[in-house]
Amino acid sequence: MYLSLNWLLEFTPYSGSVDELSHALTMLGLEVEEELEAFQSLRDFRVGRVLACRRHPNADNLTLCQVDLGGEQPADIVCGAPNVAAGLSVPVAPPGTELPSGTRVKKTKIRGQPSEGMILSEKELGLGEDESGIMILEDQASPGTPLREALGLADRIFDIGITPNRGDCLSILGIAREVAACYGLPLTMPRTELQEIPPVCTERVDVSVDDGGLCPLYQAKVAEGVSIGTSPAWLRYRLLAMGQRPINSVVDVTNYVMLETGQPLHAFDLDRLAGPAIRVARPQSEREFTTLDGHTRQLSPDDLLIWDAERPIALAGIMGGLDTEVGPGSSRLLLESAVFDPTTIRKTARRLGLSSESSYRFERGVDQIGSGLALYRAAHLIRRLTGAEVLQGVARSAPAPWQPRRIAFRPERARGLLALEATDEFCRATLQGLGCGVEPGENGDWTVTTPSHRHDLFREVDLIEEVARVYGFENTPEELPRVAKSLHGEGKIPEKADDAFQKTVRHWAKGMGLQEVMNYSFVSSADLDALNLPRDSRLELANPLTSEQDTLRPVLAPGLLLSLRLNVDRNSEDLHLFEVARAFQLDRSLETTSRETTLLGIALHGSRNPRNWPWSGETADFLDLKGIVQNLLSTLHLGPEDWVEQTEHPYLDPCAAIRIGQEHLGYAGELSAEAARGYDARHHVWLAELDLDRLQTLARSVDATYAPWSRYPPVFRDMTLVAGPDLAFEKIRRQIEAARSPLLNDFMLLDIYQPRKGDNRNITLRMVYRHPEKTLLAEEVDSEHGELGSHLLRTLPVRFP
Repeated sequence: MYLSLNWLLEFTPYSGSVDELSHALTMLGLEVEEELEAFQSLRDFRVGRVLACRRHPNADNLTLCQVDLGGEQPADIVCGAPNVAAGLSVPVAPPGTELPSGTRVKKTKIRGQPSEGMILSEKELGLGEDESGIMILEDQASPGTPLREALGLADRIFDIGITPNRGDCLSILGIAREVAACYGLPLTMPRTELQEIPPVCTERVDVSVDDGGLCPLYQAKVAEGVSIGTSPAWLRYRLLAMGQRPINSVVDVTNYVMLETGQPLHAFDLDRLAGPAIRVARPQSEREFTTLDGHTRQLSPDDLLIWDAERPIALAGIMGGLDTEVGPGSSRLLLESAVFDPTTIRKTARRLGLSSESSYRFERGVDQIGSGLALYRAAHLIRRLTGAEVLQGVARSAPAPWQPRRIAFRPERARGLLALEATDEFCRATLQGLGCGVEPGENGDWTVTTPSHRHDLFREVDLIEEVARVYGFENTPEELPRVAKSLHGEGKIPEKADDAFQKTVRHWAKGMGLQEVMNYSFVSSADLDALNLPRDSRLELANPLTSEQDTLRPVLAPGLLLSLRLNVDRNSEDLHLFEVARAFQLDRSLETTSRETTLLGIALHGSRNPRNWPWSGETADFLDLKGIVQNLLSTLHLGPEDWVEQTEHPYLDPCAAIRIGQEHLGYAGELSAEAARGYDARHHVWLAELDLDRLQTLARSVDATYAPWSRYPPVFRDMTLVAGPDLAFEKIRRQIEAARSPLLNDFMLLDIYQPRKGDNRNITLRMVYRHPEKTLLAEEVDSEHGELGSHLLRTLPVRFP
């Protein structure tokens, strides 16, 4: 976005230096990327006065001129223009200067006569297209005056980077509003007074909009008796300074007002429209449309068009149509000022590869209320420059009127959040200066009404940020915030329950010798395919950064296995890994369609113990994984748990589901051989994933009580049961728990002996008996032990050896 300093000063009386303004704009969030001198290519040109002219003795079409350039002696210049004459003030390029075209002017002889410079045309100056003769300066500036000064072209141009959320600053008015608010200056609005004549515009055109979501507002004025020609110098020069090419008086006005107010406008030749109707609608099917640049575009039903009674006449918000273009013969105009849906304009512009100054602004949102101001401003200038008669009123359709947002604002909250001494008066003046309405309320709270040009203000913190911007981020004190925290717990900042539980799990895992890994939430679809995870339950990203991060992970296994492969490829193969992170499942019943679950993932690969003496080199197996899970449940005072074999799992084979009662906690098992090969595994890979949200809920319901440790010695008794090959230890455990007496302090599986596969097994158990208040006698222990054995014989298909 180019900002002309001269143009800015017409809106607000800024009196500081250029450097100060550049710094202030940058601190306001409008980064000045470059400062330029307007018309820098004209810096060495001078005003000359033609003192005398005579015919060239050797050429009929050349004139010998004596030109006063403010020096002691006039310069002799040979000129070929037919309109050169004595007494004229003209632009001159002295020897050694360079024209905008790149041609260097030298002292030379033309047909035998010396020429010490060049008298220039508008075309040669880059100020217009007229090359029929030299440019004649109306202002009788003194000879030798710099040409930029004589033409009023001296100006400072700022190239400002505007962020996508600040579409209101894509205009001189928008930036002037920021400067005025920053310095507490008044803001002068552009002139819009207009003398209108009957009839009303609605007698010439009827406006309708099919979908208010695509076009909240469409309005137009009609001008008749228009005399189109070249724009006056002041308008052409201002457009040139802003990087725009002048075309004709009407088109130049629409571009000028767009730069001034940020509202794109378009003028149609009313005589080339079919019927009195203007309609904003999408096409029913694909069709072709020829835009102003002469290119035929293939349109889709998703594009938005402006139609007359018979055909499309413009690609809404992007470019007009060739058939209704305003030209030298146009005398009746329909002047459009509308508001279009930013998303629709952006999609069409990207698909067609057709970006324009108009679409650039519509994509970022325009001022719906201010669009009327822009319309009247353009009508005012067209009447002034072309002598047009402007009809009364406006032809309008507003299916979705602007609804201002009302936001609660607390000045005290702003001061606390920013650590700034921003007074109530400063906050009020800042918000009002930016166009907000401020209504004081009870208890020091305010209600702030957002202006129609600010589409980025939604919450209180947005308003607080506005206060900070105008106060000056560079003025923020460099002080650490006070933290109310004591060693005795008074004023201590409370920790969230979820964070505290996850911290407990992490500490436990590190105490178990597991190493924590942290992976991205985004994974590759290929990794999920390798684990046979279903496609219909995935949350795929619409615009992924890379193909390796195109899906939100539904489980933690992909990240753990990528960490495993990374380490194995670097010859670090003894891995005991864990990760605590969120996983994401598709749930269409939720508004976000995403259900988040906090999981604990565990992966074991390689040696169970360190490879040095005295440890053996045995690799980790399922019992290691099961023991880790059981240790966690014991730490959380949960259990007993059930391990239920699963015959079908996408990537674990074998696999066991882990449950406590009716609560499913997760899975544990071995990664399938095919998947393990895909991750370069050198040993069996054992994985477990537990639902930490459910574990936290269960742990919260446990009422753990302290039991003092008995001072009296335990008594051990072993029991061997002969059982069939299919009897699970879990059934034995459950019957022991069912018949457990207060004296049975603990029990454990001591050994399993099975001569051959399929034979009966000898299962040896060790029982630990202890009394909290006395030493047990052998008779007491034998009695308890015998009753437990009898219960097992009655309830289970077992026998004693």
